[in-house]
Amino acid sequence: MRKSILAVLVLAACSFLAAQQVMNNDSVIKLVKAGLSDDLIVTTINGSPAAYDTSADAIIALKSAGASDKVVAAIIARAAAPAPPPPVPSTASAGTNPDDPNAPHEAGIYFYIANTTGPKMTELEPSDYSQGKTGGMFASAMTYGIAKAKTKAVLRGAHANARVSDPNAVFYFYFEQQAAGLSQASSPFGGTSTPNEYTLLKFDVKSDTRETVIGKFNAYGASGGVDEKAVVQFTYEKLRPGVYKVTMKSPLERGEYGFVSTGGTVVAGPYAASTNSRVFDFGVE
Repeated sequence: MRKSILAVLVLAACSFLAAQQVMNNDSVIKLVKAGLSDDLIVTTINGSPAAYDTSADAIIALKSAGASDKVVAAIIARAAAPAPPPPVPSTASAGTNPDDPNAPHEAGIYFYIANTTGPKMTELEPSDYSQGKTGGMFASAMTYGIAKAKTKAVLRGAHANARVSDPNAVFYFYFEQQAAGLSQASSPFGGTSTPNEYTLLKFDVKSDTRETVIGKFNAYGASGGVDEKAVVQFTYEKLRPGVYKVTMKSPLERGEYGFVSTGGTVVAGPYAASTNSRVFDFGVE
């Protein structure tokens, strides 16, 4: 009876020790020299964080200190066990703070700024752009259709409603996974699922419009594609399923911008029917 009580007390002490420190070879040697049974030592090895040395010299040192084959085998197995995966960020811990990127958000694109009054997240509302303007028609006519003319996308108004005061603003993309939203083909956002399906463009500002090239054509055919000079480079990282953090490769200059989906097909040409698409536009002040 006394031996059983002693064993329980020793096991409790081992568990307390394991909770207080990381076990290593020296820790096991101390338990062996204290006269603990193999079962108690193995239980401690399996139930505590550890950093064991399983080299040949380290195993010889354990045997020389009196560790049994059972204890040494437990150390080797514990050292070979895979490390537990890192914890997944929980949206529940973030609560419902709309200015916390870790909090749940409706599907869409948001820009994040940390200013003196605290962090702020603002959603970019999508705007329609129309294909209707052409340029370079005179040069094309003078070369009998060899020179390429351009088709432009036009947004109404010289400025976007969303204004960004920080040229280093960070953007967050939230893609809906189940209901209709940013990642669903049936949604007004076009069925995209990663920022890689978007291009960030800087628009040419006119008196009452914003414009950018979306296609080129000549007598031999037409092709879609934006003006490379208008493309703004960015990088992104996946934070969790459906959530991405987007950062610019260089600070944004003053002007008008928009994230445009690259998934759609643009029909370019002087007689192409007017098409509508969505752009998530904003201005940098």
